[in-house]
Amino acid sequence: MGSVAKVVTGRWDSPFMARLKAFADLAPGDIDALRALIGTEFKVDKRHDLVVDGYAYNKLSFVKEGFAARYRLLRNGKRQIVNVLVPGDIVGLPGSFVDRATFSVFALTSMRLELCSFDDFVAAAYRRPKLALALSWLAAQEVTTYAERVVDIGRRTPLERVAHFLLEIHARLVLVGRATSIGFDLPVSQEIMSDVLGLSVPHVNSMLARLRSDAMIRIAERRVEFVDARALELLAHFQPATLSRIPSPISDTQELSA
Repeated sequence: MGSVAKVVTGRWDSPFMARLKAFADLAPGDIDALRALIGTEFKVDKRHDLVVDGYAYNKLSFVKEGFAARYRLLRNGKRQIVNVLVPGDIVGLPGSFVDRATFSVFALTSMRLELCSFDDFVAAAYRRPKLALALSWLAAQEVTTYAERVVDIGRRTPLERVAHFLLEIHARLVLVGRATSIGFDLPVSQEIMSDVLGLSVPHVNSMLARLRSDAMIRIAERRVEFVDARALELLAHFQPATLSRIPSPISDTQELSA
């Protein structure tokens, strides 16, 4: 079950805002406009469905705490997870941009979401075009993540897949201040990892054991630490999907001189 609570006033410590600031120079008015769109926080229990395939979803929910999974369940009961959502990510991208969601999302942990009406966001984007630009930048990063998943399933070895997954999640958590330079908490089961990477649970377990025995990682409980991050990056052919900054608008004078 989920519950609604009013947003706490004061400094806005949103992971989503931290993510935006990495590539967007937002004016105070942009920040105020975005903050005004978020009227409530929604608390969600573990295993709760956030989006259901085939049903309309008309919100942009920014993940403040917790992890979720975006997935497709096939008729034969097999599940493919296309992305793990972490703090700073958006529930409703891409579900709110189609008539009916084509993927489901469920909470892997208890979560806190900052709720924003999709229609209200669109209206604000007309008034504040940089908000629309920021969302398009995030959509480009989402596409890159999905492309990496295709490479995982099609060409990376099982060991490379697991290594790449750990590095990817770490990089995304570092961006929003939820990881150190060498480690992070990963409240994701091996079953979930298997459905992300197209491997069996025993295979995932075996690959994690091999990364540990090769002195590349340490795992204790849900804590992952990199012993040799460089070796792990080389193994996984890892290139973080770092967004370029949104360029400043070109003035009429600059256009004429170009």
